[in-house]
Amino acid sequence: MNIQYRKEGDYYIPDLEIPESWKQPLGKYGRMRRAFLEKEHPGLYARMILNGTIWNHLTEIDRTAQERLDTILPEIAKAAGATEELKGKDQMKWVGLMNACKNQVEEIILNELIYGRSLCIIKNGPHPAK
Repeated sequence: MNIQYRKEGDYYIPDLEIPESWKQPLGKYGRMRRAFLEKEHPGLYARMILNGTIWNHLTEIDRTAQERLDTILPEIAKAAGATEELKGKDQMKWVGLMNACKNQVEEIILNELIYGRSLCIIKNGPHPAK
């Protein structure tokens, strides 16, 4: 890595810029993954920050989690009977069913992507064993 420095008074300060991809906001699942790594695996989290892979990892987790939510939720809602017909007849029951379905899907996402070990393999090696 080639770092340029600028002189300010008696000090040399690195000219560092934040990459454009890092300026986009993280979604809910990316923030949850960051908090998990920061608390439970601080060494891995620090290594990812230092080698510049953290943001790509977090945005990939966020994107994958959102895709899983969008894919699985309609299937589970259909299986639970949360149909448009029910929405027209009994809206409160439909809302309750949809909330329960979303909670089920989020539990799957949390176990598989956020807190799980399935996507913990980073470019620098596997997730440390507990």
